Amino acid sequence: MVSKHFLRFVGAAFFSLFATAALTDQSFRSPDILVLGDSQLSFGAGPAFVNFLSMLDRNCGTSGAGDISVGVIGVRSTSLATWVSRTSRGKAPICNVDPKWGVNAGAYGTINRSGNQFVQIGKGAPYQFCKKDKSAFEAMFANDYYDPRLVILFFLGNAAERWAGSAKTTVQDVRETMRQIPKDVPCIFMTTAPPYTRKVLDLRLAAQSNLQKAFASAGGRCTFVAGLTEATIAANLGRKESFRRSKSGGVKDPFHPTEAAAGKFLRLSRANLCKAILSQMMPRTAAAP
Repeated sequence: MVSKHFLRFVGAAFFSLFATAALTDQSFRSPDILVLGDSQLSFGAGPAFVNFLSMLDRNCGTSGAGDISVGVIGVRSTSLATWVSRTSRGKAPICNVDPKWGVNAGAYGTINRSGNQFVQIGKGAPYQFCKKDKSAFEAMFANDYYDPRLVILFFLGNAAERWAGSAKTTVQDVRETMRQIPKDVPCIFMTTAPPYTRKVLDLRLAAQSNLQKAFASAGGRCTFVAGLTEATIAANLGRKESFRRSKSGGVKDPFHPTEAAAGKFLRLSRANLCKAILSQMMPRTAAAP
């Protein structure tokens, strides 16, 4: 029997292809906060981030931040190396149409009012990141396009082996990212939520360690927030209720926590995340007229 999740995904993909023409013509306004990451945002964490950041004053005591517009984009199997690449091959996971589903990303918040979370990067006014000889970051942060008061990068799993295996490569990825994100755009890098299994977790912990050191060596312009902590690991590791399950009760997706689990992850990470937001965003907010 075909699952409801499968049918919902196919229906969303089908709708997205026919909605593309209308989305291309929609007016675009940069969100105040942009959250950019991988498939954890597409499946669970996207709505959780919108909810958390839309109530920034209450959640972080930002006092005076006012109404905050939030945009969230999660693009399948991507990481920093994908977003800084200028080659067609390097940015293929961002720019190529998914051959199976016809869409490759999930988008939430002010940048997606269509009622359908699934989108294809390159189609629609908010997703024009695929320009010849430019990286996706360079296209995104071009003049008169994205100009957020804060960007939160939310990655880990798709580059865990790459980052765990080479501290030097991790530094290269981080420094190139810092070169491509405008210096006047406050930045946070947060590692994604813990997975279900110990084997995957151990690899990601090694990657997170190298990432933390790499961001420290890059001068601290982008604040690093560890998503893998004692509290968040305890909430996910081996806990079936935090992941999508089959009818038999087994975990069928051990990499993407549910929306409820993603909300809990942000609550457990609130102290560190809010500290980073205050250190990055408030100086610019205070300086604004």
